[in-house]
Amino acid sequence: MELKIDSLQSDFYKNNQIKTPRYDVLSVRKKTVKEPVWVHFGIGNIFRIFIGGLQDELLDQGLSDRGIICVETFDHDIVEKIYKPYDNLVLGVTLKSDGSTDRRVIGSLAEAITAKSGDTVEWNRLKEIFAAPTLQMISFTVTEKGYALKGSDGSYLPYIVPDLENGPERPVSAMAVVTALLYHRFLSGKCPVAVVSMDNCSHNGEKLQNAVLTVAKEWAERGFVTQEFCTWLSDEKTVSFPWSMIDKITPRPDETIAKQLEGIGLTGMQPIVTGKKTFIAPFVNAEGPQYLVVEDSFPNGRPPLEKAGVYFTDRKTVNDVERMKVTTCLNPLHTALAVYGCLLGYTSIASEMKDENLKALVEGIGPKEGMEVVCDPGILSPDDFVKEVLTERLPNAFIPDTPQRIATDTSQKVGIRYGETIKSYVEKYGSAEKLHYIPIAIAGWMRYLLAVDDEGKPFELSPDPMVEELTGMLAGVHLGDGKEAAKALKPILSNANIFGSDLYKAGIGERIEALFVEEIAGIGAVRKTLQKEL
Repeated sequence: MELKIDSLQSDFYKNNQIKTPRYDVLSVRKKTVKEPVWVHFGIGNIFRIFIGGLQDELLDQGLSDRGIICVETFDHDIVEKIYKPYDNLVLGVTLKSDGSTDRRVIGSLAEAITAKSGDTVEWNRLKEIFAAPTLQMISFTVTEKGYALKGSDGSYLPYIVPDLENGPERPVSAMAVVTALLYHRFLSGKCPVAVVSMDNCSHNGEKLQNAVLTVAKEWAERGFVTQEFCTWLSDEKTVSFPWSMIDKITPRPDETIAKQLEGIGLTGMQPIVTGKKTFIAPFVNAEGPQYLVVEDSFPNGRPPLEKAGVYFTDRKTVNDVERMKVTTCLNPLHTALAVYGCLLGYTSIASEMKDENLKALVEGIGPKEGMEVVCDPGILSPDDFVKEVLTERLPNAFIPDTPQRIATDTSQKVGIRYGETIKSYVEKYGSAEKLHYIPIAIAGWMRYLLAVDDEGKPFELSPDPMVEELTGMLAGVHLGDGKEAAKALKPILSNANIFGSDLYKAGIGERIEALFVEEIAGIGAVRKTLQKEL
């Protein structure tokens, strides 16, 4: 059986307990093409199973009659190799903690487009969509890096410069593409619209808004667009940039799942790696728990996503929920497990939760230290959230998530995941000296950057934009020799751009140094340090 629209009426799906759309997929697609409501940029795994799944639920309930138009700006292979061959369908596989799965065909992804401004057909179709008065929402899952226009030195990134100099006719980067299309919407009648980041990063709506306005203002200075366009973009009554918080652990597609699906007769389920290193498959596997909290600011209306479980609220509450998750209840725990998992030879987050020391570490970071200064958002309970994380989500042995994946871009994460709690302790107590567990996590990251595990074997560091700079600072540090360690750590631990503050001034720099020296004492020193401290 092939995953195609014309096969959805087959008894195959019912016989294999795979849920299929109750709505007419082709009818929904025709109406979507004619009167688009929702466009999404960044059409990878979490979008397909979570966001696509939300709209699929509304369609199944008869609460909507249109799907989502899917746009890819970065990896065009996703459209050509994963969307088109399967009629834009995706098989969502929910991995339960008892080993069972729920499987459903998601049919809400109505159209898939590669955003190539040099491709007249594709570009004209996008302009047609953005000119439609019916368009209510433009959303994004392009990762935090997708909103970055400048490097650490404050200058524009090399790939952004041509977009600024060439104007809105031939944009390439995601931010330039969407700004150009918003300009076309402006010229086509100035209809209002919401531009919504659904990426897992702090103040995501603000990041998106700043990026779009920066591109627009650069174009205005060069005479490509009018100042009136910038004014229109800046008025949230016409173009809003709602903040959001998203949470759903969505690992790479697992080959075990692919084999199970092919075992029941579904063909072509094997994952692929695209030319741009995207690991993707016709199916998406993910955990069951999911949260999406969105600021309710939609000047042209929106789909009734609250009926599918989305929380709509005000900006402050969104920020509080995001802060709760990212600084206390999930993300700092993930990062601690990631770096120590790599050091101790783990390849599964779930298996780490069976490690007495690592379990004690994350229980200390979240329920103990973080919870003391947590921001309670009101709509979600921090105690219930972290309990679910520790007892259900992280220990789920059937989620094939790895510490190596979670360790990606750690330098971009620690300032929020640990830095905010550190600052809160300084504010509350005058110093962060009371912290016991978070310094262990940070010392673990420093030890991880040596790229040698606790058995003395080298391993490959996960991608990180600061990896060369940081490993260069630690180049003189070796196992069994702590003489240069403190000197090497000082420029890192004192860097407020990394941690949000100078950790020495916060009162924990020397403690992290001491822990690091213990962890580099020799073979097995990481484990000995954890046993002593935990």
